Amino acid sequence: MFNIILAASYMMSGFFMKLSDDEYDEKSSIFSAVLLGIICGAFTAYASSINTDAACIFIAILIGNILALKVDGIHHIATMASFLILFFILGLPHFTMTSILIILICMIGAIIDEIGNDNEAIYAKSRFLEYFFDYRFALKVVILLLVIAGLLEGWSFIYFLCFEIAYEIARITFEKYLLK
Repeated sequence: MFNIILAASYMMSGFFMKLSDDEYDEKSSIFSAVLLGIICGAFTAYASSINTDAACIFIAILIGNILALKVDGIHHIATMASFLILFFILGLPHFTMTSILIILICMIGAIIDEIGNDNEAIYAKSRFLEYFFDYRFALKVVILLLVIAGLLEGWSFIYFLCFEIAYEIARITFEKYLLK
């Protein structure tokens, strides 16, 4: 049951993250974007409070986005605030020196993804790079390597794929049904 709940939390986080971004970027709907961002932050905080691997991955994404200067709207601030507030209320998992290393490594993957995503100069170099960065594969590869190295649980890669699949489902849903 724990695996299902954690996978669902990852999925809801990815789904609401993408909807929040699209509401803000495509429809300029600040209220909806903020509300969806708060929901995203809640699911992210829950997953992070019950699983150290989730905490490491989501903290790395948060820091990576800040360092890559991708926090570009009030919806991002609301998402971060709800995540941090609820994460502290729900309780932090036990972090070790290995956890800090995992955060740093995942943060590098997140930064690489954010720098490459929507970067026309990189996209112009090859179709492979466009696909790689459009779907933010750097962090996926990093998480897979951390699983292979035994630093993350094997399920963490599956959970992160759930996040990514839900993110893409939200993108498709938004483009097909909500962007009108």
